[in-house]
Amino acid sequence: MRNLFIIFLGLFVLNITLNAQDIIPKTTKHEGKIFTAEDLMSLSRLGSPVLSPDGKTLIYSVRIPDIKSNKFKSKVYSIGIDGEDRKNIPADNNGKSSISWMKDGKKIAYLNSGSGSNQVYTGEYPNGSAKMITNAPNGVETYHISPDGKYVCYTSDVQMKKTVAEQYPDYSQAKIRIYDDLPIRHWSVWNDEYYSHLFVQPVGGGKAKDLMNGEIYETPVKPFGGAEEIAWSPESNQIAYTSKKTPDYEMNTNTDIFLVDINTGKTRNITKDMPGFDKFPQYSPDGKWIAFTSQERAGFESDKIRLMLYNRQSGKIEYLTKNLDQWVYDYIWSPDSKNIYFTAGDNATIQVYKIDLSGKYEMLTKGFYNYGGGMQITPDGNYLVVGRQDFQHPIEYFRLKINGGELVQLTKENFSRTIKYEKIKVEEKWVESTDGKKVHCWVLYPPNFDPNKKYPMITYLQGGPQSTITPRFHFRWNHYMMASQGYIVMAPNRRGLPGFGQDWNDAISKDWGGMPMTDILAATDAMAKEPYVDKDGLCAVGASAGGYAAFWLAGHHDNRFKAFIAHCGVFNFESMYGSTEELWFPNWEYGGPYWEKENREQYEKFSPHKYVQNWNTPILITTGEYDFRVPYTQSLEAFTAAQAQGIDSKIIIFPNETHFIAHPQEFIIWNTEFFKWLDKYCKK
Repeated sequence: MRNLFIIFLGLFVLNITLNAQDIIPKTTKHEGKIFTAEDLMSLSRLGSPVLSPDGKTLIYSVRIPDIKSNKFKSKVYSIGIDGEDRKNIPADNNGKSSISWMKDGKKIAYLNSGSGSNQVYTGEYPNGSAKMITNAPNGVETYHISPDGKYVCYTSDVQMKKTVAEQYPDYSQAKIRIYDDLPIRHWSVWNDEYYSHLFVQPVGGGKAKDLMNGEIYETPVKPFGGAEEIAWSPESNQIAYTSKKTPDYEMNTNTDIFLVDINTGKTRNITKDMPGFDKFPQYSPDGKWIAFTSQERAGFESDKIRLMLYNRQSGKIEYLTKNLDQWVYDYIWSPDSKNIYFTAGDNATIQVYKIDLSGKYEMLTKGFYNYGGGMQITPDGNYLVVGRQDFQHPIEYFRLKINGGELVQLTKENFSRTIKYEKIKVEEKWVESTDGKKVHCWVLYPPNFDPNKKYPMITYLQGGPQSTITPRFHFRWNHYMMASQGYIVMAPNRRGLPGFGQDWNDAISKDWGGMPMTDILAATDAMAKEPYVDKDGLCAVGASAGGYAAFWLAGHHDNRFKAFIAHCGVFNFESMYGSTEELWFPNWEYGGPYWEKENREQYEKFSPHKYVQNWNTPILITTGEYDFRVPYTQSLEAFTAAQAQGIDSKIIIFPNETHFIAHPQEFIIWNTEFFKWLDKYCKK
């Protein structure tokens, strides 16, 4: 873990400054343009890269917002591992997505919906004629080509129950959903009669085999599971996949790793005695091991993410990262199967690590950056390809020399745009909370910051709740854009998030309104003492658990703040329990159901709706109608409470959005309203 030399300077104990020249060549001249929501929506978003079998060529996708059509367009490019010879990969009708290389390195495979549904195609690289190799009736969601190039496995929906129209054929026009079990919806979609199954078939054609035939379970695991939850064995005769085969789906986090023989269909669970999330299997190149990530405690979605090793011969499972008190994110095997490279936290950043099979690890990168976004490794084991981003630059891909750490930027999809924008100063600070614990904070200053002037300040309330504020170029809650509008941004990594050890992460559970909120107020108070902060211009904003914090602080801030913004925030613990979809979350975070006597204290003590009589501050509330995690009714309840008390308040409801504001035009309107609200109450 990174060593920090702590210098006591009043309440702040560490103050490290990151200037624009630290991340931009000193010869670069900026045009002085202030970064806006429209600018953010003009930037490209890079997909994970895929390295050719010979290690010489990288393929990656780019999603480009189209504000006028309110959609995204996609393009695919290749570039040499030396950063040269960038090419556009021509799109078929309806584009190419999820591109991978075939074994010979001369062909690529990809998904395309030209047949009416997503299917797997192959074609000569870079622009050969296409051949459709799957014909799944309900389309293909994810796929993998086997290492020997002979098979394709893919996931596709299978109808496992009768629809209402099939049950009542005489009333086929009726729009009805009928359920007799939980869950009835997940994240942003209503559950239906279809389950995603794993199939395998020869690449050259032939009948597809359902490897989960008859199972009312699925892979990948919803809502965010993808192709990374499925892996081929090096021998091309076995597939490892992640699934949650449990009858009480909404009550637990027990996903497991299953191995299935593609010839016999015989399946076994290798993590059956592990009750938490087990995910992301990867076979070692020599075939001796299966690595996977695991969380130990049942029902806790934010437990430490561990890297585990399964011995394919003995069946023994080893805990590889037991000496590292950080979460493991992306990872990849070395070609010789002796090491694994992964990304993990280091305080408030995400770095690249190397670990051998004995558990000895080292950190390969450093600095105020987030590394990740999918890793690739060259066949000689000398270089990694890894994404890097920071507060002022979206993710681009770099070549990292494993021995020596030399970094070479490969992609520059946004360079011509970001060069236009005025850069800002970013500081890392440590603040002492009321119990003496040190709280890490990021502080971002407006462009051309003048310490002799006074500025309004945004206290940023992190969501998750267990999610670190890192140097991420966020495409919704963009701290750079907030500062660019003339605000100092104080972003405290309060208790209850990873990066600072699992004990710090665990400290929010069953204490949502306790020390985590005290940490936020301590950070706000410390920064407000600076002569350049306008104490009459303080505001607080956040989403999800950060929206909870806005609702909570509205009843407990002792008139510190002049305005609040809460997006998709938790307002009422009781109604939240009755309308959210993954009940393991409130069971862990609040202790259990509200009707059980032993849990009543949590609901009475920490639910924001119990303190609305203390509200006296203007509040903007926003929500998406397709948010089933924190249903929009939470926001309606909060708005009603504010209006009924005559508090200046506004609610913005997005009918087509989920927990996130994802469409370009909705995002721009949301940001316009966001800053209109803050400017009204916090700027002189």
